[in-house]
Amino acid sequence: MRNKDFLAYASALGAAFFWSFSFIWFKIAYQGYGPITVVIIRLAISAVLITGIALLMKRLQKPEKKDVWLFVLMAFFEPFLYFIGESYGLIYISSTEAAVIVATIPLFSPVAAWFFFREKIKWMNAMGLLFSFLGVGLVVLNGAFRFDASPLGVGLEFMAVIAAIFYSIVLRKLVGKYNTLSILAYQNIIGVVFFLPVWLSLEVNDFIHQPFHAEAFRAIIFLAVFASTLAFVFFTQSIRHLGVNRSNTFINLIPVFVAILSFFILKDSLGVQQVVGIVIVVAGLFLAQIKRKRKGSGELEPIEITTQRKG
Repeated sequence: MRNKDFLAYASALGAAFFWSFSFIWFKIAYQGYGPITVVIIRLAISAVLITGIALLMKRLQKPEKKDVWLFVLMAFFEPFLYFIGESYGLIYISSTEAAVIVATIPLFSPVAAWFFFREKIKWMNAMGLLFSFLGVGLVVLNGAFRFDASPLGVGLEFMAVIAAIFYSIVLRKLVGKYNTLSILAYQNIIGVVFFLPVWLSLEVNDFIHQPFHAEAFRAIIFLAVFASTLAFVFFTQSIRHLGVNRSNTFINLIPVFVAILSFFILKDSLGVQQVVGIVIVVAGLFLAQIKRKRKGSGELEPIEITTQRKG
């Protein structure tokens, strides 16, 4: 393997690992701080880092006036609505359950693309969606196949899924004009503006009066530096050399990484049924990316996935 290929694969794997760890860092951060406090500090630190990197590389683009509302709408869906769903959902369900639900985003994206852009849905996308629904069911149901996970937690995580899909729809209108660093910088900055009044009304007093929690604050720093900044830089590097579909294949491993990390770090239980469910979800995700031959030709037709959300 050439050095360039090795770095591309390592970048994709590193991004998946950092995004997997974000589900663990959220749980640790909650030991000392509320969900909105965790998110707003994470976004603020990441906004400074990404903007600094973009300025250093002379890659920060100024939005055109007509596109400002698109940046605002994009940031409203993600990070604002997405992180409200994901962060509050993690209070009620395990990191593994949350990761498995969030991992279904690329499977719902073709449905949204069909509805809004009339893009055809490939049959393997539909099969992947069916597989993943089955896998999610096994993860959130108990051994007697009764609903064991918190309905509120599951509902909040699916709210994050819906928010991420609408984010991807708005993002499509911006990616052709603006580079990744610019988009990430502006969405994090606007996200902080969205979260600020919520934080001031709900959690600022608790943040001021509660004692400093070193381990929880360190987890927030890790979220900002590794999950919100370096992981995106790594993933962008991977896409540049491997393409979107091959890079997304590594990201499909997030539920597996989260399950393993939760078992060893958070001491979450992991039964055979949950393991089978995770395997089925990942199988569905891979199935949605399989290439098939076009009729009447020997060429392979890629099955596109609009977006893949990470923690």
